[in-house]
Amino acid sequence: MYIKQVIIDGFKSYAQRTEVNGFDPQFNAITGLNGSGKSNILDSICFLLGISNLQQVRASNLQELVYKGGQAGVTKATVTITFDNSDKKQSPVGYETFDELTVSRQVVIGGRNKYLINGCNANNTRVQDLFRSVQLNVNNPHFLIMQGRITKVLNMKPPEILSMIEEAAGTRMYESKKLSAQKTIEKKESKLKEIETILNEEITPTLKKLKEERTSYLDYQKTVRELEHLTKLYVAYQFVQAEEMQKKSVGEYDEMANLIKSLKEKSVQVEEQIKVLNAEIAELEKKRNEESGEAIKNLENKVNELSKVDVKANSDVKHAKNQLAAENKKKKALEKSLTGDQTQLTSKESEMKKLSDTLVELQKKSEEDTKQVKNAQNHFHAVSAGLSSNEDGEDQTLADQLLGCKNDISNAETELKQAQMKAKHAETELKKKQSELKKTEKDYSKDKVVFDNIQKNIKKLEAEMNRLNYKDGQEEGLIQRKRELEAEVAELRTKTEMLEARFPNLQFQYKDPEPNFNRRKVKGLVAQLIRVKDVSTATALEVAAGNRVQ
Repeated sequence: MYIKQVIIDGFKSYAQRTEVNGFDPQFNAITGLNGSGKSNILDSICFLLGISNLQQVRASNLQELVYKGGQAGVTKATVTITFDNSDKKQSPVGYETFDELTVSRQVVIGGRNKYLINGCNANNTRVQDLFRSVQLNVNNPHFLIMQGRITKVLNMKPPEILSMIEEAAGTRMYESKKLSAQKTIEKKESKLKEIETILNEEITPTLKKLKEERTSYLDYQKTVRELEHLTKLYVAYQFVQAEEMQKKSVGEYDEMANLIKSLKEKSVQVEEQIKVLNAEIAELEKKRNEESGEAIKNLENKVNELSKVDVKANSDVKHAKNQLAAENKKKKALEKSLTGDQTQLTSKESEMKKLSDTLVELQKKSEEDTKQVKNAQNHFHAVSAGLSSNEDGEDQTLADQLLGCKNDISNAETELKQAQMKAKHAETELKKKQSELKKTEKDYSKDKVVFDNIQKNIKKLEAEMNRLNYKDGQEEGLIQRKRELEAEVAELRTKTEMLEARFPNLQFQYKDPEPNFNRRKVKGLVAQLIRVKDVSTATALEVAAGNRVQ
């Protein structure tokens, strides 16, 4: 490979586009007058080859290579060299198919510098590799032998001669590539150590903490589901208990209504009996006035005693009413708290039953008193007719018998008043029970709607669970299995990424070079198709082969 043509445009003293042709493949010499630009042609060739020491081209920076530093209107310097590449044995690696190679380098003031190979953009490394593959390393200190350095070359020491031979043979390029590859490996290893440190100190503890938090969250969700299930069971239990209490309240209400009805009927009968007794008492008073005054006085005394007994009985009745009112208040409080303690409710019901038993006993006593009043009336008539014996068969005066009758009458009146008071109290309790029953019915209707909705949801869930063949613990098992598989996938993905980062050349991706390309002709990567006998030489082969490994 040799130079065929050099085109200089805006470089140093060449403000206009200048072409230099007629290069010989073996030997060339540039002659001319002083100041004609002989050395600038050599500088342009060194500039294109990528010289790094700009002092050898008599410049301190790349901007000075532009014609007059850009002050004459020329803002860029371009050098283009056309190489003859007809000799394929000395062709650069990768460019064996080209008969000519055109390399251009351009410097722009205030802009971006660039390389072009056959009209395509290329980076500096690619251009340096191209020239080094044909032993054109312009940065070699022995590539350019300037005036006065011939004696220095002759006095070189063996290491310096060896380096010059390596440059001439082209092996120096691989040495530099080896050093750069070792530096890259060292950087990657240090980066890998940093990543492992971050993984062990930050990522792994964070993952462990997140796993623990996830486990706690799953336990919390399970507890919430159990709590909702138990809450629904508790609401259903309360609903059933409310239904039972409502049924009991309805039965008690019917019993109280029947009892009030019977008390009203008895009170009517007692009032009629009182009227009859009042009439009889009036007649007896008339007869008493007609008869002896002493008997009347005795009877009045007995009546007074009977009135005292009546007052005492009234106080007892009042006390019993107060007790009954207190018991009713307790019963009302118990009925408001339907979901309260069932044991207290049963105890209060037993107390209510006792009170009802006492009421029945009082009714029986009232009936007995009524009979006694009748017996007293009969006895009074008998005494009026001249009989003087009492119920026990003993002799008794008319005044004593009259006093006994009045006593019986006052007792009957007292019992009647007690029955009336009980009836009124029962009516008030009945109204309260009715209002509470209405509230209970409203609550019952609401709870029933909620209960029906819950039952519908339960049936839907059961149908879905039956359709899905759900079993207890199946979801937890699947979640655990999913967790294990995700951990395995993450571990395998990490290993894959580590292997890809460690061996980037093993990633084999390509595009079809032509339509209807037969992909079966592609056998794979060279690294996978060839086995190296000595593994220690694998790195050197990778560095030497470069992109050709794929």
